[in-house]
Amino acid sequence: MKAVLYTTTEKEHFQKSVILSVKDDGMENHVLNLYPNVKYQTFEGFGGAITDAAGYVFSHLSREQQDKMLSTYFAPEYMGYNQVRIHMDSCDFSTHMYEADPYKDDTELEKFSFADTEKYIIPLLEAAEKKAEKKLKIMLSAWSPPAYMKTNHGRKEGGSLKYEYRARWAEYLCRYIIEFKDRGFEVVRMSVQNEPKAVQDWDSCVYTAEEEKVFLRDYLVPAMKKHDLDDIEIFIWDHNKERIFDRAEAIIDETTDSMVDGLAFHWYSGDHFEALDLVHQIHPDKKLILSESCLEFGKYDKDAEAENAARLAHDMIGNLNHWMVGFYDWNILLDGEGGPNHTQNYCEAPYMFDMENNRLMERICLEYYRHFANFIKPGAIRIASTKYTDQLDLTAWKNRNDSIVFVLLNRQSESKTCYLRIAGQQFEFVIPPNSIITGQIEENC
Repeated sequence: MKAVLYTTTEKEHFQKSVILSVKDDGMENHVLNLYPNVKYQTFEGFGGAITDAAGYVFSHLSREQQDKMLSTYFAPEYMGYNQVRIHMDSCDFSTHMYEADPYKDDTELEKFSFADTEKYIIPLLEAAEKKAEKKLKIMLSAWSPPAYMKTNHGRKEGGSLKYEYRARWAEYLCRYIIEFKDRGFEVVRMSVQNEPKAVQDWDSCVYTAEEEKVFLRDYLVPAMKKHDLDDIEIFIWDHNKERIFDRAEAIIDETTDSMVDGLAFHWYSGDHFEALDLVHQIHPDKKLILSESCLEFGKYDKDAEAENAARLAHDMIGNLNHWMVGFYDWNILLDGEGGPNHTQNYCEAPYMFDMENNRLMERICLEYYRHFANFIKPGAIRIASTKYTDQLDLTAWKNRNDSIVFVLLNRQSESKTCYLRIAGQQFEFVIPPNSIITGQIEENC
């Protein structure tokens, strides 16, 4: 067999090498195993968020810079992103706080305006679809209902949806879906609420599990059926992994099971990969997607690019190995500071743009994401793998064309020898310190 290896270290990116296998010689130490005949979930694809902030920064790029960024993300021969997440009304990564219909007396949503979405989000979405040469599958998420619908009378700092506005808020969410569909876009899923447990300094809204369940069952799903939107997948939770199983147990019962297509999760509270296993074990028909992943500069050193990228890759591999079927990065583009963000919650993006010097910058996390998205294609099936040490992270997939792909991460300061076994054959190589390798086994196994 032949394997093509792509290696990224702090100093070198995507270095290509070719290795040939030999017959398995019975080696017992430093072994990695791949078992293509043992199969798990099918992967749907990678994507990122097209936010108001990303669209604003995109509008400042030159044509050449726009084309470079879009090609990396959406061109079929590169990362091939096939899905995007978009916020309904403003989120923290917006140029300003806004609501499509902030009028309390507008009971029929006659004053609903799509103008804020059309200003920056739609042009970036259209450009991305043109580069992808297909319709992108859109996930919609709301950060907060309009201020008048909430118990704290504001978009920020939590608050909850007032009971008397549950029906109107359900209609409001349906209206957003319809606005996108009327413009020819393909909305395939939505989450009930972004981070329903979080009281944030920016747009946020708190739902208890019971409140989310009642809103889903008695208001949102009936409204979607009324508007012939019952083909849209609905995801609950959309928050960190440490309580994802608790939320599933609290919401999914005989009355709601058919209404919930899956659970969305974020990475900010740590690994909790076992929580994904628990959800899959009890609810094997529910999809698990990571809907938001990024590094906050208030938590991580902006200059520690390689270390931060490795954190993201560790989480990616863990989620892939524990039943994740789809991945959405957060902002696909931000300015050099990590914004714009109307509450200064600055974060990293794979592409950042130095507005003062008109310079488009590729962060190391972009290279790490490429190690996954360039090779694990929609329709790929996870295959079984084992590894000899917890100091390495490993995931393996079989694409539709029968090629085998593995991603191996070394977050240690020393190199590791590897003997990779597959189908009676063995590859020998060394993974450098603080590096990531993607291997593509081109011969059929």
